[in-house]
Amino acid sequence: MTETTIHVPEIHCDHCKSAIEAALRPLPGVSRADVDVAAKTVHIAFDDPAKLETVRHTIEEQGYEVPSG
Repeated sequence: MTETTIHVPEIHCDHCKSAIEAALRPLPGVSRADVDVAAKTVHIAFDDPAKLETVRHTIEEQGYEVPSG
């Protein structure tokens, strides 16, 4: 299992939290996706490190920029 935290500076409210979590949780291999509004982060646990790009892309599809790095 791989876990990572992604900084998403455009997270501002509970709507952002709900939208991102709802998009990430159904992805195959994702066992956890939790947004921290105050920290502007997404903590995610998934089964394959190669899926990180899919995770990043999914967040961006919801309208949030994911800075590289």
